[in-house]
Amino acid sequence: MPAQQTNQPLPAGFQLDRYRIARQLSLGGFSIVYLAYDEDDQPVAIKEYLPNSLALRGAGQIAPAIAEEHLPAFRHGMKCFFEEGRALAHLNHPNVVRVLNFFRANDTVYMVMQYERGRTLQEHIGKHKGAIREAFVRNVFTRLLNGLREVHAQRLLHLDIKPSNIYLRTDGNPVLLDFGAARQALGNDGPMLKPMYTPGYAAPEQYKAPDQMGPWTDMYSIGASMYACLAGAAPQAADRRLENQALQPAQERWPDKYSMQLLETIDWCMTLDYLERPMSVFELQKALAERHHVAHQPSWLDNLSRHFRQLIRK
Repeated sequence: MPAQQTNQPLPAGFQLDRYRIARQLSLGGFSIVYLAYDEDDQPVAIKEYLPNSLALRGAGQIAPAIAEEHLPAFRHGMKCFFEEGRALAHLNHPNVVRVLNFFRANDTVYMVMQYERGRTLQEHIGKHKGAIREAFVRNVFTRLLNGLREVHAQRLLHLDIKPSNIYLRTDGNPVLLDFGAARQALGNDGPMLKPMYTPGYAAPEQYKAPDQMGPWTDMYSIGASMYACLAGAAPQAADRRLENQALQPAQERWPDKYSMQLLETIDWCMTLDYLERPMSVFELQKALAERHHVAHQPSWLDNLSRHFRQLIRK
């Protein structure tokens, strides 16, 4: 596995296509996100594809240096990143980040997104640790699921839902950020790359059985994100849960603080067996809308889907 390294961001004032870089917003193992301004001086967020396990940009450089043995994986991930941008550009939903443009430059790819004002759910959890109310959880995730339903309708999966990828606008409306399709492609590209999932929020199948991934994979991450709202921290990683089942269920941890129906819904989403989770966004939204009923009543279509996947697994 190549050594992890730190990439230098593009400098402030750099002219990138039609955009002027203002400053770095975030730096991760997969990409760098910048605040920039377009020709009309309107703010945008630009995500630069730059996995630090494959490419290195030093101080004063613009194009990254990529070792020849890493070129196939880098180009494969870049292609997936580009295709992800193309697919997201067709989405226009208030609860999904709006992709405005995507282009190639500096031997890599850039995705231009609408700049949102507010803060991440992760920041909100940190500020209100232990004091997040049930109404907030139901409201935020019900609206977020409206956006995820549109994503799934386009035959896309998010694969990296977590509080830091859920943005709360100043009016409280949530926005789904930072899709993980290209990261997942890199994770499956070969043994030299470590998987690109986020421990605590990634479903068990993202670790060892990517062929089993589907909408239910994102349902696990939604459940884990709701659990984090209550706990103030990420839940135990799924691979460790598979080994020792040490995660305390929400129903046992907060029975006197939240409704049993909400706690059952969270535990349902976080079931290790993907066949036992919500089959669709609609099924989960229905549960979040029911405060006093049983957590889930699968429809005939959900039962049929679950039965079909059971047959495939056999």
